[in-house]
Amino acid sequence: MIRWFSRRDSAVSVAAVGKALGKETRKGTTVPPTLLRALRRIVGAENLITRPSELIVYECDGYTLEKETPPAVVFPKSTEATAAVVRACREHGVPVLPRGAGTGLAGGATPLHGCVVVSLARMKRILEISPRDRMVHVQAGVLNLELGSVLAGTYWHFAPDPSSQAACTIGGNIATNAGGPHTLKYGVTVNHILGMTWVTGEGEVLEIGPETNSAEFDWIGLLTGSEGTLGIATEAWLRLTPLPIAHRTFRATFDRVEDAGNAVSRIIAAGVIPAAMELLDRGILQALEEAFHFGFPADAEAILVVELDGMPIALDEQEGIVLQLCRDCHAKEILSASSEAERELLWHCRKSAVAAVGRLSPGYFIQDGVVPRSRLPELVRRVASIGRERGVRIVNVAHAGDGNIHPILLFDERKPDEVRRAMEAGRAILQACIELGGSITAEHGVGIEKLPLMTALFSRRDLDAMRRIQRVFDPGRVMTPGKVLPPAESEAFQAAGRD
Repeated sequence: MIRWFSRRDSAVSVAAVGKALGKETRKGTTVPPTLLRALRRIVGAENLITRPSELIVYECDGYTLEKETPPAVVFPKSTEATAAVVRACREHGVPVLPRGAGTGLAGGATPLHGCVVVSLARMKRILEISPRDRMVHVQAGVLNLELGSVLAGTYWHFAPDPSSQAACTIGGNIATNAGGPHTLKYGVTVNHILGMTWVTGEGEVLEIGPETNSAEFDWIGLLTGSEGTLGIATEAWLRLTPLPIAHRTFRATFDRVEDAGNAVSRIIAAGVIPAAMELLDRGILQALEEAFHFGFPADAEAILVVELDGMPIALDEQEGIVLQLCRDCHAKEILSASSEAERELLWHCRKSAVAAVGRLSPGYFIQDGVVPRSRLPELVRRVASIGRERGVRIVNVAHAGDGNIHPILLFDERKPDEVRRAMEAGRAILQACIELGGSITAEHGVGIEKLPLMTALFSRRDLDAMRRIQRVFDPGRVMTPGKVLPPAESEAFQAAGRD
């Protein structure tokens, strides 16, 4: 059920918002003193940052190739305060950018066009845990891993587990529809949201659920993954999933990345749905070994981490199928975790992969493409070819069971030619994903990074439909300008081909 609490303000100047989105609003943009005074009244001086030395922390997220310092950062602690902040910014013609923990990897939290950053980081309360109803009610700033810690011992968990879960927030998970290794079996964030409290671009508050009504539109499906362009999630009712009774976790070593990709496709085709299947290539393995000494074979070109979970009696059969298929795909070594400590070590290895990349290069960025699982081996070959053609070193981690690959492109930011070639290679990889029947993002979002490719993925008619939906929730174009959808007046938008 959706409840719409309206507070429409006719004083907004849409023209002023348009001006705020113009080219003149770049680094060094300031906000009107009257707006700063209004924000202080709403959240208190202690929850407003305007000093340049403090603002620089908020100039980007994990995608560091484009940066812009915001004029102010505000920290509301409630839905009502968040809505009041949005209304105040709207009345002054100043755009708004919601931000979680800043762990995003596509520039979604980079404050373009003079945005006031609305940080949900201080909205950290777990409001209610209801095992009987199989749900938990939280504010948007609750950390993913913190929620897991609170639920420990309850026999329930929140299944989505992004690799950044130690730092990322539930609100950020909702904004990008985040995934993680175990979403192969359990689904991405949208599959675990039962209800939300949502602030629109007009400063209105929507209460969506947690009651279900099959006759309604899928509001949660519409809003989850909208990357701040349709508003801000301030609270959420999350689905609790029972903890699995048993696990079987394996590490299979291969001489070729393509063989590991083929193993993934054959396991899924055999009707086995593991909880997770993660692929790491030689470059990542070398970085992990240097950093943590996990004991990987020195000559391994790829490893596949496979986890099964469920009832022990069912796992015996599934284990036999998985192990045989890995052998059929030329796995030269298969190790099984014989204890919970060994299983945790394998997952610590996987989730430390990106952190270890700093040993390989002074700079890098992580792509996020997805293809049908059957096309994964071909995509792996295309990525390697693109790296060779452009002289860019690329290492790979992947949620392989989903067909979701994360090539990590290495470069030295002090060398403009290396940055240029890395950016070209990244675009070529995403173009390859489109050509293979996939998409330009599986879980990181579009943000800034993938914006130019939206016109390659969608027709102009599709993009126009998305624009119309955006105007319903944000008619003044206040929310998150410069992200996800190319401007309607841009040449790329006008030339978008596939009607």
